[in-house]
Amino acid sequence: QLQLVESGGGLVQPGGSLTLSCAASGYSLTYYSIAWFRQAPGKEREGVACFNTNDGMTYYADSVKGRFTVSTDDAKSTAFLKMDSLPPDDTSVYYCSTHPLRCSWSRHAYHFWGQGTQVPVSS
Repeated sequence: QLQLVESGGGLVQPGGSLTLSCAASGYSLTYYSIAWFRQAPGKEREGVACFNTNDGMTYYADSVKGRFTVSTDDAKSTAFLKMDSLPPDDTSVYYCSTHPLRCSWSRHAYHFWGQGTQVPVSS
């Protein structure tokens, strides 16, 4: 059974850091593009970062560029999203997904998601 499980969320103070994990089971992440999305209360799910397997590049939304970093551990079929200098506006539920081809900023391009992990940024 193909499954993605996000973890690592939790309360973080403004300006703090957090690293989220995305563990895949039932398949390897090696040949997939890996996307991170987030959804704040009352808002649409938006893409924040994506590792594109086609060109080996990682793309970031302007709102997180320079603060978020994507990495992967292929041996463990796990991807990570390191988040630094978090402001309250980053409060969201964070999701990961994969695509067999290229990255897309549209959530409709992805077929399944993990359950998400909550990241409240507050003092």
